[in-house]
Amino acid sequence: MTKIKLALLAAAVFTPAAAFAQAVPPAVIAVVDTARIFGTCTACVAANSQTQALVTQAQTRATALGTPLQTQQQALETEATRVRAMPDGAAKNTAASTLNQRVQAFQAQQASAQQEVERLRNNIESTRQNVLRQLSEKLNPVITSVMTQRGANIAMDQQATLAAAKGVDVTDAVLAALNQAVTSVSVTPLPATAAPATPRPAGR
Repeated sequence: MTKIKLALLAAAVFTPAAAFAQAVPPAVIAVVDTARIFGTCTACVAANSQTQALVTQAQTRATALGTPLQTQQQALETEATRVRAMPDGAAKNTAASTLNQRVQAFQAQQASAQQEVERLRNNIESTRQNVLRQLSEKLNPVITSVMTQRGANIAMDQQATLAAAKGVDVTDAVLAALNQAVTSVSVTPLPATAAPATPRPAGR
């Protein structure tokens, strides 16, 4: 009896660990064209339109700030040429001092304008990131759902594939489901506590 127990124990000890491991199911891949989704979904189109309006407004504001500055700069350059041509003396010194004050005021205006334009650019970039974050949060569970419905266990972005059969592309199904799940997002800068998100299809 003891010999039988020892034999069973030895068999258990020397049995390969792989025999106890759960078999990994074969990979079934679904491909999603996220670039097409982000360019054509209902919420995406609306958000892109609103973001483009912000870009247009920023460009208009930049022009409104820049045009007068260009005019002032040309006037200052003309005045600087005139002052340099003046004979040395009190009049030239006075003109140079006045010009220097004008230059300093111009530089302050120019710096203020550049800061405003930079704020507008940062606001637009933050808004784009916030739109992407919201859409990604909605898209990922939709991809997971469609992937499961189609019997797949891995979802890949089309951009990460070299070639794929048409039958594994579930972009149309994902796009339709996303349009039902979300019709709009907030086109505003990122909240203070939120970080930019990069879209990652489920299963990757």
